Amino acid sequence: MVLKSFGLNAVDWEARVDMGRLRRERLARLRAQLEQSELGALLSFDFHNIRYMTATHIGTWAMDKLIRFSLLPRGGEPVVWDFGSAAKHHVMYNPWLDRGEDQEHGSRPGISTLRGAFNPASGRAEEVARAVKRELDRYGLANEPVGVDLAELPVLDALAAQGVRVTDGQQVFLEARRTKTQDEISLLVTAASMVDAAYDQLYAFLRPGVRENECVGLVAKVLYDLGSEHVEGVNAISGERCSPHPHVYSDRLLRPGDPAFFDILHSFNGYRTCYYRTFAVGSASPAQRDAYRRCREIIDEAIDRVKPGATTADVVEVWPKATEFGFPDELAAFALQYGHGVGLSIWEKPIFSRLVSFEHPEVLEEGMVFALETYWPASDGWSAARIEEEVVVTADGCEVITKFPAEELLVAGQRYWSVGGPLGATREAQSHLNTRSWRPV
Repeated sequence: MVLKSFGLNAVDWEARVDMGRLRRERLARLRAQLEQSELGALLSFDFHNIRYMTATHIGTWAMDKLIRFSLLPRGGEPVVWDFGSAAKHHVMYNPWLDRGEDQEHGSRPGISTLRGAFNPASGRAEEVARAVKRELDRYGLANEPVGVDLAELPVLDALAAQGVRVTDGQQVFLEARRTKTQDEISLLVTAASMVDAAYDQLYAFLRPGVRENECVGLVAKVLYDLGSEHVEGVNAISGERCSPHPHVYSDRLLRPGDPAFFDILHSFNGYRTCYYRTFAVGSASPAQRDAYRRCREIIDEAIDRVKPGATTADVVEVWPKATEFGFPDELAAFALQYGHGVGLSIWEKPIFSRLVSFEHPEVLEEGMVFALETYWPASDGWSAARIEEEVVVTADGCEVITKFPAEELLVAGQRYWSVGGPLGATREAQSHLNTRSWRPV
């Protein structure tokens, strides 16, 4: 199977992402999961679940605010209560929410508690509960349990006061999102291709004297210029900060001989990436090359096991135990040898980890998209390697959609050549070069 990658624009002369089909198929999958459950409705405050259900978006500034909410009643149409004028915008530009002249529109003004910023006496939580209860009554679902993904305690209390029985709905959402539609996969491939470009420019930029935060700024600019909706994060880790992995960038200056690894997380039309690469700056020591080689072996062995019918336990079985790379147990080493679904958010189902996958294996299915990431500390005690690949499960295996070269440790920032070749090049690579003197590249 060859996954197609397209341009970023809509055109009339090529079948690319069909946004209408994307909206219809997502909602159909969510409805199917709701029908299989014991729930009467799904109530969402989670930004990504709201988008999956209603195909509405008001900017990534709202991702963590818990201010919007939407409801999918069994047998009914989705309703979204949105922030201020955004609700009117949906009426004007989101025709899929229109119920016709004889029914109330599927987009309505409404707001939750602003994470408690509203005075509790203002009654915002109670108004949320009343709005939900009215919709449940409309469909005769007032006595049925309602699945909720995320909510604030005052809202849960207000729902209970209205007689609404609340239970966990997050699993229903995540089961619907477990496998991806054709259009979702196309968007995920496009998002990854944008990171390919960011890594190319980052590799050219890396050299002694630049700072980790400058690398973050460069990557963000490349992605936004290409049309990224949101650069969620760029993990930039270098030098002795690589072991143990701190999971946050700093203003550290890169130095000759440093390892540097990066994780780029952004979204294109909502669909995300999680994509690590490791480089050496100026030169690479034998210890760094050995660590990278081991990291590559671990991830390749995992990818080789990915196919429909295999389980997450089958994949993590080839990964080293935490005690083999310097941690006392799997909890302490969590997310270093790891895998997770990628879609409208990270992390989604399935999860790959020696912490949980042996006791609770999940079966891999065609159409799943997930990232597998590995880590290995070097024998020098301070450097390390980190690699991550995103894969799509196909009918007979999987296809890697993260394309920036990672088969070998790439050395960046080689400014000068010596008699033997570029500084930091391996002996094998040097043997293929015909150089006679020092000269700038």
